[in-house]
Amino acid sequence: MAFRENLQDVLPILPKADDYFLLRWLRGEVTGIRKAESKGKDRKEQDDKKVEDLTVASASPLPDELNSQDQLILDLASPSHVFVARNFDLKKSEDMLRKHVEFRNQQDLDHILMWQPPEVIQLYDSGGLSGYDYEGCPVWFDIIGTMDPRGLLMSASKQDMIRKRIKVCELLQRECELQSQKLGRKIERMMMVFDMEGLSLRHLWKPAVEVYQQIPLPVPHTDNWKQELLTFMSPDQLPVEFGGTMTDPDGNPKCLTKINYGGDVPKHYYLCKQERPQYEHTVVVGRGSSHQVENEILFPGCVLRWQFASDGGDIGFGIFLKTRMGERQKAGEMAEVLPSQRYNAHMVPEDGSLTCSKAGVYVLRFDNTYSLLHTKKVGYTAEVLLPDKASAPGVAGPGDSKDAQLIELHQLEASRKWPQKDLGWDD
Repeated sequence: MAFRENLQDVLPILPKADDYFLLRWLRGEVTGIRKAESKGKDRKEQDDKKVEDLTVASASPLPDELNSQDQLILDLASPSHVFVARNFDLKKSEDMLRKHVEFRNQQDLDHILMWQPPEVIQLYDSGGLSGYDYEGCPVWFDIIGTMDPRGLLMSASKQDMIRKRIKVCELLQRECELQSQKLGRKIERMMMVFDMEGLSLRHLWKPAVEVYQQIPLPVPHTDNWKQELLTFMSPDQLPVEFGGTMTDPDGNPKCLTKINYGGDVPKHYYLCKQERPQYEHTVVVGRGSSHQVENEILFPGCVLRWQFASDGGDIGFGIFLKTRMGERQKAGEMAEVLPSQRYNAHMVPEDGSLTCSKAGVYVLRFDNTYSLLHTKKVGYTAEVLLPDKASAPGVAGPGDSKDAQLIELHQLEASRKWPQKDLGWDD
């Protein structure tokens, strides 16, 4: 298959690169909410037939033009799940998959299940895995109404909040894999239930909306919504709180051992009330301008780490890779590595890290071009960590030799060569 041949360089680093995985990238994306399906014992045979039919189709020449009916292709493991096809466009599918691989590397998703969020997120960010639907797909409950978005974002960084959500996705993906092994058929989907009771204006606080930029697709609301949920999952997989029969061992109908209902965050968690760390550098970013910090990365596998906080309001932040050496480039002229976003770093300090997949000059860009009235003061610290032997073949680790020490010194020197003034142009 040409698609697989074109991806030989990235397939070894993907956790699951089987035919199902590749066909998903060739097919397209989810467009609708599924309906409850039969649980007949011939389900596995039907699924296998779908896989066989679609595998044969993908190996056969495709017509130049597909009619409207051909635009819809059924899910391999769940026939009623409708996807929009990309006409098996190999180039588009390959580009998207490569971006996915780059994102996995940047976020270190291979190890994210071992990452523990800050205590305040563990205690007060709502959600939990309830059980499984009739097909064996994992069911995740997101309790929106009782969550305190302002309290969470005053107590944890935006990056940690986003990373927690990414971890949930990886957790559900792992559950799909475990269910596939248990049931002997492919489980590729997950079900999410969003409980909106208690939704109010406090959930529309702008910084929170920027973090939770997702449009949930809940079960259509009816007066009998509890009965509607039971068409998707067995009562023993659904908490009593939502119309099922499942309880905690102590009889709690909310199943608090499985689902976190959030709640108001105590103010002692608020980071704005705590003393800020001391940053190595301070810069003033003028109104309508930006500030760039250059870091030379000598070889792939190095980790770029940063911390920053702002005074005078929020600040934009993104990371770019220079395409021309020896001159300053505007953001639009560089390769975007970490998309630029606005951070409420005046309320909660931000920090993060990036595993650099390429050598080159990486630019940390503080963006205030959107503010025509307010100047921002930014304190920041950045450092470059060398990879170990495993992630940098042929390169000695720090301290192993004089060459390694010279590399480390050079890297440290490069990481200190940052402009200390606002260059003040609107890019």
